[in-house]
Amino acid sequence: MEEKSKDAHVWGIVLLCIRNDFLVSPETSESSERDTPLSDHPTSDWQAFFQDNKVLSQIDKDVRRLYPEIQFFQLLSKFPHPHGMKYPLSRRVINHQELTSQEFGANRDGIVGCVKTNLAKGSHDENQAPNSEFHWHIVERILFIYAKLNPGVQYVQGMNELVAPIYYVFANDTDEEWAAYAEADTFFCFQQLMSEVKDNFIKTLDDSICGIESSMSAFHNMISTFDPELHKHLTSTLEIKPQFYAFRWLSLLLSQEFPLPDVITLWDALFSDPQRFALLPYVCLSMMVLQRESLISGDFPFCVRLLQNYPDSDVAKIVAYAQDIRDGKAPRPASKEVSKGSKIAKHARQLSDTLRNLSIIKK
Repeated sequence: MEEKSKDAHVWGIVLLCIRNDFLVSPETSESSERDTPLSDHPTSDWQAFFQDNKVLSQIDKDVRRLYPEIQFFQLLSKFPHPHGMKYPLSRRVINHQELTSQEFGANRDGIVGCVKTNLAKGSHDENQAPNSEFHWHIVERILFIYAKLNPGVQYVQGMNELVAPIYYVFANDTDEEWAAYAEADTFFCFQQLMSEVKDNFIKTLDDSICGIESSMSAFHNMISTFDPELHKHLTSTLEIKPQFYAFRWLSLLLSQEFPLPDVITLWDALFSDPQRFALLPYVCLSMMVLQRESLISGDFPFCVRLLQNYPDSDVAKIVAYAQDIRDGKAPRPASKEVSKGSKIAKHARQLSDTLRNLSIIKK
């Protein structure tokens, strides 16, 4: 426990240093005297500020609507960070618009200021006490710093869905000493998670062997192998493409398909599995087979709606069935056509027996 405490403390210090580097306003930087919002120099702090604001604008929109069915992310954190409160990222997103250098100008005395004075006020969050921050503010900071540290990946919509369950678990630790390190713990765990799934968020890799298109293709082949009839109905009869549902399932680790407590249960199984995310496509297949009857009897709108809004289910049952499929313990679903043939054969045998009995009676 003492060793873990030391690690958490070190992570907090490292994250503090990163914050100090990235959460800085250009007007307070050392180069502020020679650097202005009108500068087009590639190393200008103001130019970097404007570019960052484009990314931050999307992050801000996404984190504000995290898990609306629960109140947690809209509550104030017990452990707000002083540096974060000093430079709240949400207030850099002016009226949720992208701030550019064109909104600045110089007056006759050469003093640079914001031309659109109605935008210069910022979007202060209502009902926020002084020296405080909401949980979504902390998630926003984690995502922004990740984007700054990983310019090749930056921020892509959906990453907010991956970081939210991790932060929720750490921030709700029953031991407040550990909960106080929730931001640092989440940041480094999110970094580790993204190192394994980041290829799903890099568009140039979509068609490569490690991209999301390859993952969806492999998943569809898995459906075809395990349940040819279901695969034929969805792809040939209804022409439902995997992009309609599997893209979100695979890239976001099913984080949007279930309530947050169920997502945590599911991720426990994924993260603890010896083959890690190799279990994920089997979980997706399990979800489909468990809804097989509804899917095979449904039309295009019904099936797409079901796959994009998966019904309330027992996640433990889904995972257990997925493990059975992977381990070869689950029998393949019987084809409806085979079942019909079996029924006809059964009726034929019954009819044959009846005729035989009648023949005996006549004799």
